Amino acid sequence: MFSQDFLIWIIFAVPSILIASTIHEYFHAWSAYKLGDPTAKAHGRLTLNPLAHIDPIGAIMMVVFRFGWSKPVPINEWNFEHRRRDKALTALAGPVSNFLVAIITAILYKIIGDWYLIRVFLFTFATINLSLAIFNIIPIPPLDGHKIVNGLLPQRLSYYWEMLEKYSWVLILLILIPFSPLSRLISSFINTVLNFFLRILGFL
Repeated sequence: MFSQDFLIWIIFAVPSILIASTIHEYFHAWSAYKLGDPTAKAHGRLTLNPLAHIDPIGAIMMVVFRFGWSKPVPINEWNFEHRRRDKALTALAGPVSNFLVAIITAILYKIIGDWYLIRVFLFTFATINLSLAIFNIIPIPPLDGHKIVNGLLPQRLSYYWEMLEKYSWVLILLILIPFSPLSRLISSFINTVLNFFLRILGFL
């Protein structure tokens, strides 16, 4: 039997994931387009239609474990004027958009008063946005954090950092395997950072 709290979480998590994931991926596509790469737009990803962005497994992970992912936005980094810098900025745009949405949600949460269901939705929505942002800034491939770090590294180290992308799915599999050391480490990191931001924003 599911607890009442978990059922409420499910009811509010699903629309929250749809919105948060769509915002995250849209801003990847938008930033890439603004920086000179039309690839995402050509693939129909410069849109606020959730169906273009949702990854079923990533969405289920978000509901159950409170971290997950969406379909990666396709980019062609060779279209950028400054390849590594613009690739990093494009990667950064997704998590930043979720953090900004969480801040706006926190403001609404303080304004809304005692409307219980609305406050529960806003709390859930902020949690999803923060979790999505925090998970994606972890510097392992294929997550955004890996691309962000690559843009900060000296050129001579960038090549070796990019080589890690060959092991993307191995690392993701280790994250998905319950009780693996990497899975426990990332879950602990996300929960710690998530609770920190929820307190800072006034949700806890």
